[in-house]
Amino acid sequence: MTRLRCLSTAAAAATLFLLSGCAQTVGAGAEALSPSAAPASPVLPDDDDALMLRVAYTGGFVGPDMLAGRMPETSVYADGRVIFDGPVPAIYPGPALPNVQVLTISPDALGTLLDKAVAAGVQDGADLGHPGVADAPTTEITVRTAAGEQTVGAEALNEAQADDPLLTAPQKQARKKLLAFIEELNRITTQPAGGTPQQYRPEVLAAIVRPYVEPGDGLPERPKKVGWPGPALPGESLNPTVGINCVAATGKQVDAVLAAAKEANAATPWTSGGKTYSVRLRPLLPDETGCADLKAAR
Repeated sequence: MTRLRCLSTAAAAATLFLLSGCAQTVGAGAEALSPSAAPASPVLPDDDDALMLRVAYTGGFVGPDMLAGRMPETSVYADGRVIFDGPVPAIYPGPALPNVQVLTISPDALGTLLDKAVAAGVQDGADLGHPGVADAPTTEITVRTAAGEQTVGAEALNEAQADDPLLTAPQKQARKKLLAFIEELNRITTQPAGGTPQQYRPEVLAAIVRPYVEPGDGLPERPKKVGWPGPALPGESLNPTVGINCVAATGKQVDAVLAAAKEANAATPWTSGGKTYSVRLRPLLPDETGCADLKAAR
């Protein structure tokens, strides 16, 4: 069925399309955003799983399995779902499964959010400079606009000093605007205006797999081995150079892995086919389908 949906806009001249006669809907999180002066929202696609906005980290001084299994900080979809990496307890070993949560905002709030991303400088080719910080991740923001998808990457956005001599005044100001936008986006997830976030239940659950190595963490008790209930390990190669593989559980296997993860943690040895593996669980998002989506991790 074709659905007609509208986004709020402050000036029709900046949008490719303007639909009339759509009723406004106020949903969770709508109150968290004020109108933007930089309209750029497209007509929402019929595909609810179409990605409209994403904030993610790339690079940094982390292992290859973490690079492949790292969740985006926040992903926003055409139906208003906001899927984000929630807080985790400061314990060792940590939980086996990331705390991925989901809430829904209204079409009005979604349109304003997209406009604000553009107003904050999310645009291909934006000059954010190169601060004097080593091994820090790059914050990458992607937004879908009426002019197409726009992406910007800011090295060490959170780590760079405000007076970094390697950054020009315009670069510092551009980075400040991006940080302010991310803070506003984070308030939608940390201070939701219309309901409590729910646990995200993925349709596909990936596992980043490598041979198990004793951690040498000095703990008196070795972690208990758990039988792997998903597809046979180790699965397809993600990066043969560093020896990491991937499998993707679907259907009833997702339920089985989620149940087993409740009895495990990040250091749990998983057994499959008579061998023992370390596994990093990575729920796939609505715009992802399998291990191939994780091969391009940067």
